[in-house]
Amino acid sequence: MTARPAKFAWSLALIAPLALTACHGPAQPVTKLMTADPDEWPSWGRTGSETHYSPLDTIDADNVSGLKLAWHFDLEPGYTASTPLMAEGKVFITSGHSHIRAFYAETGKLLWEYDGGTRERATSSLQMTWGNKGIAYDKTPDGKGHVFLVTTDGYVISLDAATGKEDWKTYDYPDNAPRNSNGAPRVFGGKVITGFGGADISPARAFVTAYDEATGKRLWRFYTTPGDEVTPANRQAEAVMRETWPSGWKNEDGTRRGGGGTAWNAFSYDPDLGLIYIGVGNGFPYNRDKRSPGGGDNLFLASIVAVDADTGEYKWHYQVCPGEQWDCTATTDMTLATLKIDGKERKVLMQAPKNGFFYVLDRKTGELLNPPGKIAKVTWADRIGMKTGRPVENPGIRYNGKPGMFELWPGPTGAHSWMPQAYSPDTGLVYIPVLENGALIGDGMEGGGEITRGMGVTLIPEVDLPGGHRSFLKAWDPVTQTEAWRVKLPGSWPGGVMTTAGGLVFEGQIDGKFAARDAKTGKELWSFKAVSPIVGAPITYRMNGKQYVTVITGSGGQGAGMQTLANVPYHTDYRLPRRVLTFTLDGKDTLPPFTYTEPTPPADPDYQPDAKRSQAGFMVFAGNACLVCHGWNAVGGGAAPDLRYSPAITDAQTFRAIVKEGGLKMNGMPPFSGISSTDLENLRFYLRTRAQQAPAEKKAMLNKLKAAKAATAKPQDFPGKWNIVIQSPMGPQKAVLDLKVNGHVVTGTATAEQGSVDLAGAFKNGRIKIEGKASMPMPITVAYDLTVKDGELQGENSNGPFGTFPVTGTH
Repeated sequence: MTARPAKFAWSLALIAPLALTACHGPAQPVTKLMTADPDEWPSWGRTGSETHYSPLDTIDADNVSGLKLAWHFDLEPGYTASTPLMAEGKVFITSGHSHIRAFYAETGKLLWEYDGGTRERATSSLQMTWGNKGIAYDKTPDGKGHVFLVTTDGYVISLDAATGKEDWKTYDYPDNAPRNSNGAPRVFGGKVITGFGGADISPARAFVTAYDEATGKRLWRFYTTPGDEVTPANRQAEAVMRETWPSGWKNEDGTRRGGGGTAWNAFSYDPDLGLIYIGVGNGFPYNRDKRSPGGGDNLFLASIVAVDADTGEYKWHYQVCPGEQWDCTATTDMTLATLKIDGKERKVLMQAPKNGFFYVLDRKTGELLNPPGKIAKVTWADRIGMKTGRPVENPGIRYNGKPGMFELWPGPTGAHSWMPQAYSPDTGLVYIPVLENGALIGDGMEGGGEITRGMGVTLIPEVDLPGGHRSFLKAWDPVTQTEAWRVKLPGSWPGGVMTTAGGLVFEGQIDGKFAARDAKTGKELWSFKAVSPIVGAPITYRMNGKQYVTVITGSGGQGAGMQTLANVPYHTDYRLPRRVLTFTLDGKDTLPPFTYTEPTPPADPDYQPDAKRSQAGFMVFAGNACLVCHGWNAVGGGAAPDLRYSPAITDAQTFRAIVKEGGLKMNGMPPFSGISSTDLENLRFYLRTRAQQAPAEKKAMLNKLKAAKAATAKPQDFPGKWNIVIQSPMGPQKAVLDLKVNGHVVTGTATAEQGSVDLAGAFKNGRIKIEGKASMPMPITVAYDLTVKDGELQGENSNGPFGTFPVTGTH
């Protein structure tokens, strides 16, 4: 069976709880896999079912209000958007690039630590982008506990859980193609399962490998796209895949033209069926006409694939986006459960992939069991056909060869990204961290339009579209395919989720709040202000009869550095303290006081505005993937320093030593040795420009927040011509806005010395939001967010990657 694309549906309610009825027992069957090892959390999803559910109930809806901090541990700056483990009385964590620590679970005493050595070895920036999201634990046949990790540069390592000493170490990559490994490995049936990422920048053929947990010997390797090498595990899979790449996957010179399909994050395991489930990612390049000129579904891109756990042989697949070309992936959690559907108990696999639909499959056969519902806004497909299992695509969404840009919902970060969902058999609900964000996408353009080199598309992922830049925690009924309740979260990047038999759902937030909610209604029952954002999922465990909850603070994990702009009000600052926090009902620990200091741009008296040079520098910033860590528009999201406030950008020699020569490699900043001197200086100039713009942007943001609360304007206040002034760092910029309002629909034109832009949008809550498309020569979105107060037009103007500035205007 093949895959299909997804679609989003949205609502404005902050909380819309629908009470569950007849809750005198579990809403759905509780399987043995869900309740195995109740005191521990030894794997990413606790067990191979990947439910992120704990059967512990000492902490429950009645007493969670008394939860207090038991212990904490301060971490160094670096990647901390990860999920801890607990086994044999120890809490194990990973931070940075494979820095592993073990703590005594009751007190937080540090027992040992291990550095994976990535920063010394790494030879590419890809190997030093994101750190590890998780690790694995298991007991080998000799009864010894081991911690398993995969470094971002491809080493699979087994550590003695008692001492942190290496037991074995092997290298996973077969060649020098761009790859990185940052998802958590899994240990299923005595095998360490691992994949890797890199599909966005390389056609390298992707695969998943199983290693013997006791020896590190490779047992099997399963390829997720076709190629010349056919392993025993791939004989049947090759036959299935090749016919869906009708023009092959090679250029005339024998090099790979198309590929991708990396499986870097999602794996599940059914020991009764003897199946391992693989969540497969997007294709390279995005544009299918370049990857596969003859068309085709291009399996196993954006697919769920079931393989034999012992041999790696193909069993079945389900493709969520046939002919993928929107960065559609199936690399989100695959939750295994037993559900009563049409009166019958069915063993199911549930997934909310990036495409916006929620899928319930028979995990033995891959059969689609009910019509997938939309967990968020979707514009690329109308529905999923039950007879075909394929999406009914909306007209025009395939941008190949067409002019202009298309509005794509969800955008490339998806309606659900890698942050884990959770499932409770007690309520029968799946708890999903949902993103509502659109993007603009179109065919590849000459002259710099492709900000991501070689992808064959023009993509603007950070667009201020109505209804976008939002996030939710949604409770989803997988049987009825309906939303049970929702909670609107701050910002645009939600945290991972955990649920318990105590009737609770735990989740961190971008504003630093760690909250427990009633699993039936979504009502907040407890919260803790952690100072720093929380993205990684929490865990819970029991020691000596006492239940604990542990979470790691710290921002990071936003795909390609996107979803940073909407989080600016919440101080997602790299400098914020990163910590391991553990709670229990009688905790006695406290955090030291912390006062946040607002950053200020460095003094730069020699700076002189130059729009063309700044534009050239932006293309260097985007084309070299600087935005991956340092954020869209160079607005930091907490994964790495915000370069607008770095003193290094004002000194050419210092900047060169860091960016080109690798002066801060051991701090996690990779060297870009191939960058030209011209590009290096243009990049530095762009960052200097963004530093100059930062104060005005901050002022505009604060004014916007104030205005949003106080806006009382009516639609009739806006029509007519307005002489406006935009306060940019290059001086006041004058323009004329000519606005028309029909009901709540707003249209108009902005005219300035550089030309005019047609605008369209809507009136809502005392404000108008209008935008239009311009070319400089790359396509950008020009947008206005305005209100009228005391007869004056007030608000902000944003110009694609060049900043957001205050606007005032008079008739």
